[in-house]
Amino acid sequence: MNIVVVGGNGLVGRNVVRRLRAKGHEVSAASRASGVDIVTGEGLAQALEGAEVVVDVSNSSVLTGEAPCEFFKAAIANLLQAEAAAGVRHHVSLSVVGTERLDDSPYFRGKAFQEACIRASGIPFTVLHATQFFEFLLDIVEVSVYDQALRLAPAYIQPVASADVAACLAELALRPALNGVIEMAGPEREPMSEIIQRFLIQIEAPYEVVTDALAPYFGARLASDSLLPGTDAHLCAMDFGAWLNQSEYWGASW
Repeated sequence: MNIVVVGGNGLVGRNVVRRLRAKGHEVSAASRASGVDIVTGEGLAQALEGAEVVVDVSNSSVLTGEAPCEFFKAAIANLLQAEAAAGVRHHVSLSVVGTERLDDSPYFRGKAFQEACIRASGIPFTVLHATQFFEFLLDIVEVSVYDQALRLAPAYIQPVASADVAACLAELALRPALNGVIEMAGPEREPMSEIIQRFLIQIEAPYEVVTDALAPYFGARLASDSLLPGTDAHLCAMDFGAWLNQSEYWGASW
């Protein structure tokens, strides 16, 4: 099968490419490194020639402000247009659990727009809603820290290993399109402020966590269950401790 992974040089994309190639499929990674810019559309038509399946794991390089919303709007328009011209038969997209509940956030508003365009495109699709990656905990720290402290909401999260998400996406790419959404999450559920505090202690980062129910999450105010999956979500086995013990953050020098 001829498969194109958009964002194929990123954290999840590299893993998806490797898994699909190991199964004998013809897989290419489309990214700026390969001359493809999905925001401008440059190189997309050439990258998608002969593609049967597209797996989109692209993401905005900027996570705050209006930039992510603009990224997703421009990228999905160009990508779906190129897929239609190439005759792509299955669009697989990675999104986030809770996207439809966080319209106050430009990031999630952009993701919701992306999903709406996919549904309306006429191209068979599967959308995977994953909870926050364990690897994303550091991004939460970086956008929340101010003067050695982080103000974080006590809303619950149920983070998942990016490797588990990549394995699921690779499997979905080889299956018939669902024309719907499935959810996946990690095995542990706890307040964001608590797991971030645990993460910081484990990696010996010099920050203090302050629990604040009004603290925004990428521009959105969170209810206790805003980021949690439904009861039908697929739950993965790797927990925080197992992930941390094999991660690059273990023993990091801060």
